[in-house]
Amino acid sequence: MGTYVFTVADLSGLKQRGEAEAESRDALVNQLKARGLIVLDVGEKGGSRELTLPSWMRRVSASELAIFARPLATLIISGVPILRALAVLEDQTEHRFLRETIVDVRKRVEGGSTLAEALEAHPRVFNRLFVAMIRAGESGGVLESALERIADQLEKDASLRRQIRSAMVYPSLVIVFAIVVLAALVSFLVPVFEGIFKEFGGKLPGPTQISVSLSHAFTHRWFGVLPGIVGIILLLVAIVVAFLRWKSSSWGKPYWDRFRLRAPMKIGSIVKEIAVARWARTLSSLTAAGVPLLQALEIVGETSGNVVVENEMGEVIASVKRGGSLSEPISKSKVFPRMVSHMIGVGEETGELDGMLAKVADFYEDRVAASVKALTSIMEPIMIVVVGAIVGFIVISMWLPLFEVYNRVP
Repeated sequence: MGTYVFTVADLSGLKQRGEAEAESRDALVNQLKARGLIVLDVGEKGGSRELTLPSWMRRVSASELAIFARPLATLIISGVPILRALAVLEDQTEHRFLRETIVDVRKRVEGGSTLAEALEAHPRVFNRLFVAMIRAGESGGVLESALERIADQLEKDASLRRQIRSAMVYPSLVIVFAIVVLAALVSFLVPVFEGIFKEFGGKLPGPTQISVSLSHAFTHRWFGVLPGIVGIILLLVAIVVAFLRWKSSSWGKPYWDRFRLRAPMKIGSIVKEIAVARWARTLSSLTAAGVPLLQALEIVGETSGNVVVENEMGEVIASVKRGGSLSEPISKSKVFPRMVSHMIGVGEETGELDGMLAKVADFYEDRVAASVKALTSIMEPIMIVVVGAIVGFIVISMWLPLFEVYNRVP
């Protein structure tokens, strides 16, 4: 048994504080809920606070945010008060940092803040897109619709990320498999043939000598090779860390973003299609939620993740402020295809801009899926050829001396 202090609220929102003895914190929470109270806070009396997670571990993925937004919309549609809905999500959320964030959001709402203001206090979790759509939903009295649009947006974004990551799984596995096969051949197969070569005598062919030297490095001189391998790994790690910092810096990111859009082997076109799909989906969600167009364009630029797209949005905003259309500056952009400007122009003429942007996003998301599949299908035979070349080199290098011996036989 322990003594706990708690803060609860009834259905009218009246707060109460007190203390009670219970076997555990969860047991006390269940007792309070059984009395029809909303549990706001429970802590052990005189106990130490729970250690908070380091800042670098405080990451909330798009999928987890979608899982937060979708049930919250469902609860509000069902008529559950916002405070109680947040309390329900707090109990159901398994992600520790997100649960702590929901607790703080609930306390801020309880203190008189709007939901948008409470979410805005946590920029590491809820970006400007999320907050702007919530604010627009609260202003228009359609918070549940805004939450559903946010969930749709986050789920689409998470799906897009999964497609890209899944495309990288196959090449990674093939590379690992090639390394394992190479290590097995030079460690077990080559030494067997080396003993046969010593019986024959003579000078070994160049490819065979390379395979034998590699085998010696793995089997007999590993203690001398190991420091070199460790040094190479540390050098590669240092290069990767330096590259990541460079591409995230204010002066390196513009160069990296431009390179990504022009990368060879269809990678640049895929990056461009991803940027267009994300831009259209985000702008569609914002305009459908009632966010003013200028504010929506600013948010789209900031959340695009690409400096080139962000700069393009600066020119679009300047044009819209002058009274121009959205489609005109888009048609002059090097990032957006001509079809996008035409479809936006039709949307502006018909008053269905958000719906037309959603169709643009659907189209380019399908294009991304097809392009990724095509790129993967191209890489498959290339990786097979690479693995075959490695195995073939080892095998041929082992048989070359045997062919020479056979030719010497009268």
